[in-house]
Amino acid sequence: MSGGDKLDFEIRPNPAPVSAADRAALLTNPGFGRIFTDHMVTIRYADAKGWYDARVEARAPIPMDPAAAVLHYAQEIFEGLKAYRTADGGVTLFRPEANAARFVASAQRMAMPALPPQAFVDSLRRIIEIDREWIPTDTDGSLYLRPFMFASEVFLGVRPANEYLYTVIASPVGAYFSGGVKPVTVWVSPDYTRAAPGGTGAAKCGGNYAASLVAQAEAIEHGCDQVVFLDAVERRFVDELGGMNVFFVYDDGTLVTPPLTGTILPGITRESVLTLAAAAGHRVEERPVSFAEWQADAASGRLREVFACGTAAVITPIGEVKFPDGEFLVGGGEPGAVTMALRQRLVDIQRGDAPDPYGWVTRVL
Repeated sequence: MSGGDKLDFEIRPNPAPVSAADRAALLTNPGFGRIFTDHMVTIRYADAKGWYDARVEARAPIPMDPAAAVLHYAQEIFEGLKAYRTADGGVTLFRPEANAARFVASAQRMAMPALPPQAFVDSLRRIIEIDREWIPTDTDGSLYLRPFMFASEVFLGVRPANEYLYTVIASPVGAYFSGGVKPVTVWVSPDYTRAAPGGTGAAKCGGNYAASLVAQAEAIEHGCDQVVFLDAVERRFVDELGGMNVFFVYDDGTLVTPPLTGTILPGITRESVLTLAAAAGHRVEERPVSFAEWQADAASGRLREVFACGTAAVITPIGEVKFPDGEFLVGGGEPGAVTMALRQRLVDIQRGDAPDPYGWVTRVL
C-alpha cells in the first residue's frame, strides 16, 4: 500500500445476487446473524508488501490451507458495528473511527499488523454502497457489519504470522433479544473467568468469546440469558457479561461501571453511555463493584437499576440475577427509567432522529 492510509478497491459485483423478491422475504424476519448480503470486502497483507489486493467481491467461502496459522495459534481479531437507514433514505454509521481505533489496538495486542483506520472505514463504506438494499427499514433493523482479520500464512511454528487476510461481511439484523426490550436474567459464574490481568481481555479476539461459551451454556442451563464474569484474581469484582459491559444505577442517580484495567473490553457503547449519562446530569464513576455489593445494594433498594450494553443489544436492562446460592431482583425486575431514557437517547442519535452534538454519526449515503 502506498500513499498512507488510502487503498484503491477493485469492485467485482456478484454475478448472481439474491433477487429483490427473495431479499424482501428474508428481511421480513432477519433475526440476528443468520442471513448475509451478496458481497464481502477482502484485503491482504504480507510483511514484504504491506496491505494490498483490496477488493469488493461476491460473498463466498474462503479457501484455507490446513496449516493456516489461525487454525493453530488463533491470531484473529474482529469488530462489530451497525449501519442504519435514516428517515430521509440515507445511511449512517455510528462512531466507525472508534471501531477502527479499537481494531488497531486489538491487532497490536495479538502481534498482528495494524490496518490503517482510513482503510478500515473505507472498507465499510464500500460494502454498504454495494449492498445498501439489504439494510432493513423497520424500527429495530440495521445492517450489522463484521470486519475481521486472521493469520493466513501457511506454517507451523509459534511466532507471529507474516501474512493476513482482512475481511468484512454484512448481515441484516433485527433485535438482538427476541421479544424486544425487556429485562434479561443473568447468571454469575462461580467457576469460570473471562480474562486475567496481562491477558487479552481488552482485545476483541475470538479466544475471549470461546472462553466464555461454557459459562454461557451454564447460564442457559440455569434459565438465564447471559453470564456475568467476576475478576480472575479475587473472584469478587464484576468484570463484564459474556459479550457486553455492565452499568449500575443508584438511588441518587449515580451510574457506576467497572474500570478499564485491561481485563474488560473497552466498549464503544460503554463510552457513549458514560458521555450521555454525564450530559443528562448523572454522576458517573468507573470503579470496582463487588458481587457482594451488588447483592446488598439491590436488597436495600440503594441500587435501582442495572443494565448491559454493547453494539448488538445496545442497552438491555438486567432484571434478575442468579448464582449458585440463590437469586435476587433488581428494581423489582422491571426496566428502569434511567436505563430506558439512555437507551432511547442513544438509539435516536444512532438513527438520526435526534441531534448529534458529539460528532458520532457518519453519513455514508
